[in-house]
Amino acid sequence: MAVNLQKGQKISLEKEAGTALTQVKMGLGWDVANAKSGGGFLGGLFGGGGNSNSIDLDASVVMFNSNKQPIDVVYFGQLQSKDGTITHTGDNRTGAGDGDDEVINVNLSAIPADVQALVFTVNSFTGQSFETVANAYCRILNGNNNSEIARYNLSAQGSHTAMIMAKVYRHNGEWKMHAIGETANGRTFNDLIPVIMPHV
Repeated sequence: MAVNLQKGQKISLEKEAGTALTQVKMGLGWDVANAKSGGGFLGGLFGGGGNSNSIDLDASVVMFNSNKQPIDVVYFGQLQSKDGTITHTGDNRTGAGDGDDEVINVNLSAIPADVQALVFTVNSFTGQSFETVANAYCRILNGNNNSEIARYNLSAQGSHTAMIMAKVYRHNGEWKMHAIGETANGRTFNDLIPVIMPHV
């Protein structure tokens, strides 16, 4: 049974999964708030030329070393970490369809020892605020069997355009997750670094 995370909550991923974790996935999903299927007037308002699904949220993960310095990032512009342990399935520009719209795969067992924390973020690349986003969530899955370990609801509607979602970090030899849930503004992960730093 997956844990529904609250802002600020910390959990042990391995305890929740009931097994040692070697692979995890971070899934991001969203819909356009109040958009009617088939586009029409609302779709035009969102700038999609009649396409009601024109919000482009982007999932990113920033890798930090033990000195709390960013050393690599995986996002739509770099779909794989330099060490190959983290991969992004690609940019979904609309949020259309069921299930996860973007997925980041993490090979925890192969992450270099000097990587201490992974911070997951979401940005509205198209600039719309989260007031126009519905059913937004991030979730962690066991990459070996796709079972959901934890879910974090992002649908706190507001005028922000980004959120620091969660941190997956090493603590006493195991991986834990901290649901951060801090709102921010910015079109890419780069804009969020100053907001991320206090949480690393």
